[in-house]
Amino acid sequence: MKRLLKFFMSRVVIVALLILAQFVIIALSMFVFFEYFALYYTLASLLSIVVVCRIVSKRDNPSYKMAWIILVLILPPFGVAVYIIFKGNKLSPKKIRQMEGMNHAPLTSAPEYTKHISDNFTDLSAKKQSDYITNSASCPPYQNTDITYFASGEEFFPVMLEELKKAEKYIFLEYFIIDRGEMWDKIHEILLDKAARGVDVRIIYDDMGCINHLDTGFNRFLESEGIRCHVFNRFIPVLSARLNNRNHRKICAVDGKIAFTGGVNIADEYINKIERYGYWKDNALMLEGDAAWSMTVMFLAMWDTLDKEDSEKEDYSKYLPDTLGKTKKNSLGIVQPYTDNPMDNRPVGETIYLNMLYSAKKYVWITTPYLIIDYTMEQALCTAAQSGVDVRIITPGTPDKRIVYEATKSTYKGLIEAGVKIYEYSPGFIHAKTFICDDKYATVGSVNLDFRSLYLHFECGVWMYDSPAIFDVKSDYEETLTQCHEISEEDCKVGVVRSAVRSVLALMAPLI
Repeated sequence: MKRLLKFFMSRVVIVALLILAQFVIIALSMFVFFEYFALYYTLASLLSIVVVCRIVSKRDNPSYKMAWIILVLILPPFGVAVYIIFKGNKLSPKKIRQMEGMNHAPLTSAPEYTKHISDNFTDLSAKKQSDYITNSASCPPYQNTDITYFASGEEFFPVMLEELKKAEKYIFLEYFIIDRGEMWDKIHEILLDKAARGVDVRIIYDDMGCINHLDTGFNRFLESEGIRCHVFNRFIPVLSARLNNRNHRKICAVDGKIAFTGGVNIADEYINKIERYGYWKDNALMLEGDAAWSMTVMFLAMWDTLDKEDSEKEDYSKYLPDTLGKTKKNSLGIVQPYTDNPMDNRPVGETIYLNMLYSAKKYVWITTPYLIIDYTMEQALCTAAQSGVDVRIITPGTPDKRIVYEATKSTYKGLIEAGVKIYEYSPGFIHAKTFICDDKYATVGSVNLDFRSLYLHFECGVWMYDSPAIFDVKSDYEETLTQCHEISEEDCKVGVVRSAVRSVLALMAPLI
């Protein structure tokens, strides 16, 4: 009885009920107008036409616009109301103005030598990809950086703990999910010790990502312990487009010399201390050297936008490591950390993926937990496969969200018919987000192949060119393939009901 009461009194249930009540009020208000059907129908039709024209005129993804148009036309008054509330894939104008500075921080804070790296590219395709990231995301390329690839959360976590213990000046953590458990407890113990020793310890977490895990006062609890903390986009039970924009980034920065990113959040399932959906397959990168500074700046820029107490930006120069631009690493290749946000009409994460597909001559191998893509990405995948490129995609064999899983499966048939090979990870859930191309390029980060990651969330990743770490990523991919089963065209054949459900999900995928 106590567990049941705790469940119904939990934050997520209360918020869900409040939001549901608002939907019910909107729906019931529509029925009132049926008493005046002729007037109601005329006004609803006119309003729907106006809204559809507005949708068509916007600079949004065509698939996103189509989903809204169908909803508005099928359910004129309700669809219009929902569109008006949720139409935005951006934050408020005030918040956008506050965040404008973060768009350029990685570039303006970079050492001088990064401005000339692009001039030394002998591979024209690599230069174009790198220049796109620099010009669109304001994130420059770096050298003097060693990259360590981790094929699982279990490999990543002990190394992360050791690097946290070495911190002398600051530790910055930014994660979509933080959950209490063994992983958090071990990190928390180190953070408390470091904060007590005068190390600047800061945490940013996303409120929606943590709604099932943390209470509303968790940030205040950390502050009382000497750990500075900000909550991204505090979740409130009011229907609003603000619900769309979440901070999905994963960043751990230590003294500007070490940085981690990838798919791993701070929760026990990511290191397989608990089992939720079978074995949890993930990956991560450690940057040691100059490029770690770029990820440090990404954190500081985000912190600035959330820090309401300070009217001016921090002076980032006081966080500069004394080794920046001076220590020459033995590592080869180029590493380019990047960030993406929904404040502009530049889908950086998606375009980085597309550029790799367009550049591929031999193969593009992909892992993603979700495969909910627009027409442009679908055509790029199909075109590459039909051009003789070996295109492979690994998705989960066990879903974490059933509706999203069915939406993912709705894309299989067309891709397989075009020659794309799709595999499902048999041991459980694969959460890694990886692209590898021709032994020359790779990217690892937080960007899923779904509409939310590509258009609505704040994301980050690392693009690599001609780096030895690319072969580590490839080796892990080959090993993972041995634990997968390939999906055939026959596997895509399902019953009439499930086929109809998948068709609807495919149509409405941008709104899922």
